[in-house]
Amino acid sequence: MTFPLVTDPFFYAVAIPAVLMLGISKSGFGAGFGSLAVPVMALSVTVPQAAAILMPLLLLMDLLGVAAFRKNFDLKFLKFLVPFGLMGTVVGALLFKMLDAKVVAGIVGGFTLLFLAQRLLFPPKSDSPPPPKWLGAILTITSGFTSFVAHAGGPPLSAYVIPLRLSPIKFTATMAFFFFVINLSKWIPYAWLGLLDWRNLATSLVLLPLAPVGVWIGVRLARRISQVWFYRILYFGMLLTGLKLVWDGFR
Repeated sequence: MTFPLVTDPFFYAVAIPAVLMLGISKSGFGAGFGSLAVPVMALSVTVPQAAAILMPLLLLMDLLGVAAFRKNFDLKFLKFLVPFGLMGTVVGALLFKMLDAKVVAGIVGGFTLLFLAQRLLFPPKSDSPPPPKWLGAILTITSGFTSFVAHAGGPPLSAYVIPLRLSPIKFTATMAFFFFVINLSKWIPYAWLGLLDWRNLATSLVLLPLAPVGVWIGVRLARRISQVWFYRILYFGMLLTGLKLVWDGFR
């Protein structure tokens, strides 16, 4: 009996950097490079298969990120975000088989680039009011939905959270706890949809040792980088994410 896993060398050539980027994003730059993981892996496998392979890795990364930042999250803010995020995952589960994941990716990418253009061309003033909560609710539901479909929940949520000007540590910790809950909620629907088969899980096991490496790099960066450079790198990650998702969605 052969061990059922993906054996294509090209898959691992794209999956290894994708997993490392995801690990860094889970602990350091929550909305940037992590959303590139599924699109990069989709160069070799389908989007649903890439999302399924990443599920066990996300669980380990989330646990490591939560442990690293357990004293830094904003509990009051999480109580607002989590219910809306879970609503988004329910919508994603119900519509998953009806939607083309690449179209969803393209929409998310376009939204990401529009948000980034708005932030850079019309930078907010220091006394600008925070975004309204109704907008936060919509963006958080969108985040839960896009997280379910393509593990790309970071950009929509960041469009709401970044203007709040949280410190890098509080931003990272709050995002880590939010996505821990969201990713945990996706296991039963993914199994129900038939995505968690033995081939995908075995492939996840091969890639699993890379998860703590990426998280370790991200934790060190998040604790040492200045707020100015933190957001510069975050914006750069969002730019790459937006361009890649748009390319995948509309090519």
